[in-house]
Amino acid sequence: MLIPIALMLNLTVANAPFLSIVSPVYRAEQLIDELIRRIQQSIEPITENYEIVLVDDRGPDNSWGRIVAQANRDSRIKGVRLSRNFGQHRAITAGLEHAKGEWVVVMDCDLQDQPEEIPKLLAEAQEGNDIVFARRVDRQDTALKRFSSWSFYRMLSYLTETKQDPAIANFGIYHRKVIDAVLSLRESIRYFPTMVRWVGFRTSAVAVEHAERSEGTSSYNFKRLLYLALDIILAYSDKPLRLAVKLGLGISVMAFIMVLIMLYRFATGQIVVLGYTSLIISVWFFSGLLLSVLGVVGLYVGKVFEQVKNRPLYLVDLAINLDA
Repeated sequence: MLIPIALMLNLTVANAPFLSIVSPVYRAEQLIDELIRRIQQSIEPITENYEIVLVDDRGPDNSWGRIVAQANRDSRIKGVRLSRNFGQHRAITAGLEHAKGEWVVVMDCDLQDQPEEIPKLLAEAQEGNDIVFARRVDRQDTALKRFSSWSFYRMLSYLTETKQDPAIANFGIYHRKVIDAVLSLRESIRYFPTMVRWVGFRTSAVAVEHAERSEGTSSYNFKRLLYLALDIILAYSDKPLRLAVKLGLGISVMAFIMVLIMLYRFATGQIVVLGYTSLIISVWFFSGLLLSVLGVVGLYVGKVFEQVKNRPLYLVDLAINLDA
């Protein structure tokens, strides 16, 4: 017997929402009310059985005050305030661990990810997909931000040897089994899009409209993107180590060829006194090379040390409506 989709969307246990919307919040005091209003307008025609989980990543403004005010108005709005700023992707992890929905939407709080696109993502998921990414067809960012993002994803694709699409970020809808699989990954370096790709499952993508940022500026400048890329590469790839080995082998081959050339020139009387300049250049070059390779190894050792400490991924200071 076929059950109409409208009825299926509400056949969920009361304590387990059909749909969870998770959003990390940072410097979004002026956007919280509008974000929640547009989310509710977009999803209430589909289902009343939902929750909105907002994670305050301890920004400098009063975002938490706005979250509490909205949560007091509607128990389906849930708030988590972290003890300090842990970063966007750990804040996403906190939201996912408190979300109970069969389907989970992850989106940024700046309204560049438009809530009106959620029904489109859900419709694609209902076609049998476990993961539906939102692909931003026309990014409304500055030229510098687009260039930084393009550079970030190109470097990430090369060094992690996985295809990275700069049009896809956190925004998307994910089945509960995908979220449970992502949460089972307990590494300290978190990057949600890469983790979702790693767990697999049936994946699709839907083109969505990307809005301009209405308030403030992005906290991801070129420097932060560079550090984020470095962390992700160290966490998900050993390619820098393999490149260091290849570089060492290449230089060894070149050195062996140079030795043969020098022996030949010495045997034929072309060299009487070895050059001071070439000696100094060689010492400085190989010293720098050795320090660089040791630095790469040291970065990996440092990340291993960070992981084996097994500290919590985040700490919660305050929460509201989580048991509602």
